[in-house]
Amino acid sequence: MAVDITIARPELLQVAEAVAREKMIERDEVLEAMEQAIQKAGRAKYGHEKDIRAIIDRRTGEVKLSRWSEVVEAEPVENEATQIPLRIAQKVKPGIGIGEFIIDPLPPIDFGRIAAQTAKQVIVQRVREVERSKQFNEYKDRIGEVVNGVVKRTEYGNLMVDLGRAEALLRRDETIPREAFRNGDRVRAYIYDVREEPRGPQVFLSRTHPGFLAKLFAQEVPEIYDGIIEIKAVARDPGSRAKMAVISNDSSIDPVGACVGMRGSRVQAVVAELQGEKIDIIPWSSENPTFVVNALAPAEVTKVVLDEETRRVEVVVPDDQLSLAIGRRGQNVRLASQLTRWDIDIMTEAEESERRQEEFRKRTGLFVEALDVDDVIAGLLVTEGFGTVEELIDVADDDLAEIEGFDENVSAELKRRAQAFLDRRDEEMDEKRRALGVEDAVGEAGGFSPAMMVTLGEKGVKTLDDLGDLAADELIEILGTEAVDEDTANAIIMAAREHWFAGEGGTAEAKDAASAEPAGEEKGDDQQS
Repeated sequence: MAVDITIARPELLQVAEAVAREKMIERDEVLEAMEQAIQKAGRAKYGHEKDIRAIIDRRTGEVKLSRWSEVVEAEPVENEATQIPLRIAQKVKPGIGIGEFIIDPLPPIDFGRIAAQTAKQVIVQRVREVERSKQFNEYKDRIGEVVNGVVKRTEYGNLMVDLGRAEALLRRDETIPREAFRNGDRVRAYIYDVREEPRGPQVFLSRTHPGFLAKLFAQEVPEIYDGIIEIKAVARDPGSRAKMAVISNDSSIDPVGACVGMRGSRVQAVVAELQGEKIDIIPWSSENPTFVVNALAPAEVTKVVLDEETRRVEVVVPDDQLSLAIGRRGQNVRLASQLTRWDIDIMTEAEESERRQEEFRKRTGLFVEALDVDDVIAGLLVTEGFGTVEELIDVADDDLAEIEGFDENVSAELKRRAQAFLDRRDEEMDEKRRALGVEDAVGEAGGFSPAMMVTLGEKGVKTLDDLGDLAADELIEILGTEAVDEDTANAIIMAAREHWFAGEGGTAEAKDAASAEPAGEEKGDDQQS
């Protein structure tokens, strides 16, 4: 077999060293790119379909170009350009086995202008891919960090920022309103995402992200960096106002005072970076009412009513504090809502008092009409917390008799009148239900009250088929979440559908069992008969 033809090119090693230092990547990765470029040029000369490989000696820079042919048993071979039959291969190299390669050395290539240009493009592309991969691996674990960079260029209002070892994108909607950067300006921003894009890995920056404010405070306040003070939540209206909730793990350190700093030095440093954004620093609390009150600062709050299920909170403030609590264009209440993650409804003491009085009048009128009592007795019932006539039926006689001015006789009479009212109402609703054409079977399937059946009838649900055609969310929408939950709604609808599956004289299970009998047996019985 002929000896490999090589050519020593120590300058290749020098170029690889220079590129590796400039791009801060491994020399071997640059040499691999050069090998790929030489291989591409070799295939252009000797045939693209052939398996041409180049190897650069890592010590001397010698370039070895060779053609590789895989030894296969089949004859003729599937691909003559890359395969050789075992019979012929053993003549060239006795003892060679299937799956091994016959390596034929090729003379070195004299790079022409076009071949040299192609090789350069391959090397540049390969080095760029290695560089991008290195950038992605470096920055994917740095999400949540604040970095400094220099504005390199502007593309459609978006800034391309040079971070030194990578290029990052700062989109226009991630910059603070009214701030402008020019090429060459230094910029500080927050890495909020690093992901693979079609054109390569991309680092995304933001100056409006809540995490940016938190990280700036961590840089300015040693207690936050050391973990003594913890930032629990941040809400921002970038460039205008922000709220930050903090808590101290050391009872001797005031978290708000530490973040503000001596004469406001620490907070002012952050404000200057955020283009004058006003920052409210408030103490965080695990008690939701307290946290909501703190979040609405500087407004004063007199009353808080929370609804845990809907995560809504009603806040009552003095009349002269309403505008302060809401803020300009609703900014204060909006930021407080984002900070606490509660929907906040604000009303004045006068509005709350008027609403309470209206609710009292409405409930009092209900008891006056339903029980045929005077305003005094009805008012006592409302004051004790009764809101519906049904609640009177459910309460124990002794508990009702303990109300001031009531005794056992009054208690018994009130309950009798309440029951009579409910009976009359049910009769009226039952008549209305019949007039609407709602079948009795609908009530039996769902255990509905007459009032609920009237509601169904008004929505067009009058038969079992109508009820069975509904989805659970539709039934809940008709009757309300207080009347029926999702599991109950599903059970009611399935009960209404039972008659769809039950054949004459049998249940759905019997029908399924009958349909599952082998047809052959039935046919055999017919033949015997």
